[in-house]
Amino acid sequence: MPQNDQALLMRLKDSGLEFVIVGEVSVVYHGAPVATFDLDICCPFGEQNVLRMESAVKDLHPFHRLTANKLPLEMTRSAFASFKNLYLQTDLGKLDCLGEIAGVGDFAAVGREKDMEAVRLLRAIKEKNDQQRNLFE
Repeated sequence: MPQNDQALLMRLKDSGLEFVIVGEVSVVYHGAPVATFDLDICCPFGEQNVLRMESAVKDLHPFHRLTANKLPLEMTRSAFASFKNLYLQTDLGKLDCLGEIAGVGDFAAVGREKDMEAVRLLRAIKEKNDQQRNLFE
């Protein structure tokens, strides 16, 4: 099943889901030449946000891809408190929804200015690599 990150992102955005793109897709966005095979987002797992997530993917046949029996995604009030991460397979590809990022924190911490230092460093590395590549062209 091909990965369609753009279509997944549009659905998440249109649903009103609060999220931040993390993982390799965010690295690719900033210019690093890496392959990615899923879409990683960090999002709060409050009831309203989880319902938005469900509305974004419910017609894409989502299921829990890391469970042995590939259980379908079903949102119930009792399930909200148990979610910390969701690893889903959908008709548009893999979607990993993370409640927190190790070493950074939860959704509120991920977008803070001090945590954006890594993004600035990544951009600087990319620019240096681009400059070196231009020397050999």
